[in-house]
Amino acid sequence: QVQLVESGGGLVQAGGSLRLACAASGRTFSRYAMGWFRQAPGKEREFVAAISWSGGSTYSADSVKGRFTISRDNAKNTMYLQMNSLKPEDTAVYYCAARYVDSGSVYYTKRYDYIYWGQGTQVTVSS
Repeated sequence: QVQLVESGGGLVQAGGSLRLACAASGRTFSRYAMGWFRQAPGKEREFVAAISWSGGSTYSADSVKGRFTISRDNAKNTMYLQMNSLKPEDTAVYYCAARYVDSGSVYYTKRYDYIYWGQGTQVTVSS
């Protein structure tokens, strides 16, 4: 089992940057595929980016490609989301998610594929 805690959210102007972190407890963090999702007020929770447990495979939603970068440091039990060129439409609560996997190259993009979720961190981008 793993517990997830997000941090790094805040208020930033359009065009600015933020780096979110997702700290995980548990001895086998390196065997968990991870992902970032976000939920804006009145909208469904949507996929942002995913990463395999090895870190060698990543995938991002079209809406954030070229602006957001997902990464992880298994030695620190932490996953990151570097967000650059932020836009007002990026405003949302950002959640990290995890699930145990056997393969180092697998990642998931659907909400229902993930078992564990953090509490979320608010990101607000002003215009």
